[in-house]
Amino acid sequence: MKAVEDVPQLRPPGEVMRLERMGASFPTRLSFMRQLVRRMIRERWRFERVRLDLDHNGVGRTLHAAHGPHRTYSLVGFSGSIDPRERTDRVIANVWDTTFSLFDGIPGAADIERLEANTPRQEAGRFRSSELVLARANRSGRIFDHVVESLAGGRQPRRDLVDDVGYLMRTTAVYGSGKFGCADRGRIAGRDELRAPFQAELLAVYLIRWMSVDLVNHMARQRSGHEAVELSGDLSRALGIGNATGLGMAPFLVKHPLLINNWVLARESALLRVRNVERATPDTIREFRGLLDDARRHVAAWTVDDPVQSARISRLGDDLAHLDTWCDDGLDCERPWDALWRLASRHFSLEGQEMAVALLLEHQGALIDELCECMSSGDLPAVNPAMPLGELIGLVDEHYGWALAIDHAARESRQRFWYYSEEKLEPRVGDRYAEHGADMEMAVAIGRDVAMLKAWLMDRDRLESVADFLLAAPKWRSTVRRIQHLAHLPYAEIRDNLLAADRRPLDILRFKLAFFGANGFDPKSDLWTRVTLFQGAPLPGDISDGTEPQWLFPHS
Repeated sequence: MKAVEDVPQLRPPGEVMRLERMGASFPTRLSFMRQLVRRMIRERWRFERVRLDLDHNGVGRTLHAAHGPHRTYSLVGFSGSIDPRERTDRVIANVWDTTFSLFDGIPGAADIERLEANTPRQEAGRFRSSELVLARANRSGRIFDHVVESLAGGRQPRRDLVDDVGYLMRTTAVYGSGKFGCADRGRIAGRDELRAPFQAELLAVYLIRWMSVDLVNHMARQRSGHEAVELSGDLSRALGIGNATGLGMAPFLVKHPLLINNWVLARESALLRVRNVERATPDTIREFRGLLDDARRHVAAWTVDDPVQSARISRLGDDLAHLDTWCDDGLDCERPWDALWRLASRHFSLEGQEMAVALLLEHQGALIDELCECMSSGDLPAVNPAMPLGELIGLVDEHYGWALAIDHAARESRQRFWYYSEEKLEPRVGDRYAEHGADMEMAVAIGRDVAMLKAWLMDRDRLESVADFLLAAPKWRSTVRRIQHLAHLPYAEIRDNLLAADRRPLDILRFKLAFFGANGFDPKSDLWTRVTLFQGAPLPGDISDGTEPQWLFPHS
């Protein structure tokens, strides 16, 4: 009989939901981009270039449509001419090379005129529920002109430059879920193709990628006519869409704990299923070794300026080399994927361990893909007013030990505060001891609030109801509600102090972006990063033909 510790179990939340590990996340086949592409291939979506009204500088209107089995979605783009010095990753920019709306259906002439008057204004525009997503993008200063000039000269651009940059255009914001008057999530969440998280936003990004390839091909033809060549399919697949992501998405993980629990539970359940596979067949071993080779090439090509991430990438390369050697004999055993995971968990860095998760899930689609259906969620239920305070204290003691263990009074434990910028209504992080504004602090310090609530509760009658307590102390309503409904959900809470001086908001960003399916993490500070979306993904023609290349590891 095997010892209990030898039986695969879900990874504990105290291990999974720590910021340092979250900041080592990689995309997997459960990531939302991957879900979208698989659905489009399975349903043989059809893509149509409806209009490309652009001048020789690429200024004008574009309209690209995606036809699913039941509905059509259209990306309406408006390209202008801006000074290259005005291109910035900052969300506070006021002009962009191209702005976009994802329209529900095919827009008529009046819709396009209305969108042309509003879409370039972005947050200052006026939008309707027919618009699902609002986005903007800038041309890459490093590669866009080179690609146009090369194609106009009758030759393909340099492959090494394409691989190094990875995109022709970079988005600085992709807004959905009811922002600025666009359709609320509830209006579209019941549609099969949009039920999974962020499918409308990611469809918009996929169509922006297609539009960016059309744009360089058009500009090349305008420059040299029949002498121009089109960007090859191979290079087109190698190019995704860049994205600059800052603190705007970080509070999402705190505000949507049910959703985050479901994301992580699906991934961890998938890992457990794979670890429980009794034997590896020659075909699955061969496929895994091929993926491992792709991963090693991908990591070898992954270069960043950030010294911390650069050191992590170097260690990750060593981990994968170790894994490659181990696989020569290590997979010929009972529960081989569990043996592989145990090797990684004992000897690899956090990046190596999370890369091992991505590798293990990738070749087991038939076993785990159904878990994608479990990654959405509803809203947090209302407060249970009848619960006795003694029961509430018991929930805190049993499930929030991580919060109680933090010295929240220590200066370094409360160094940071999170707030919304009045100028752009975007989250920011300040220094409590050097900056003003802590009185406008956002409610992201869950651990501190839980610990403070327990201190309040200890002076109350254990038989008193939550209702009576909240009548006397209404400020604790959201914290009580959170404890009541999340205590038994293992992955709902980030088990770290987001106010601590040594915590990196960057870790939250990478965690969420990995669930989107982003790769090429390129930190520019502890507060923002560049990534690439849909790099290596099939082109519209591939999808219509039912073809999906391996694209978990671009540059392979």
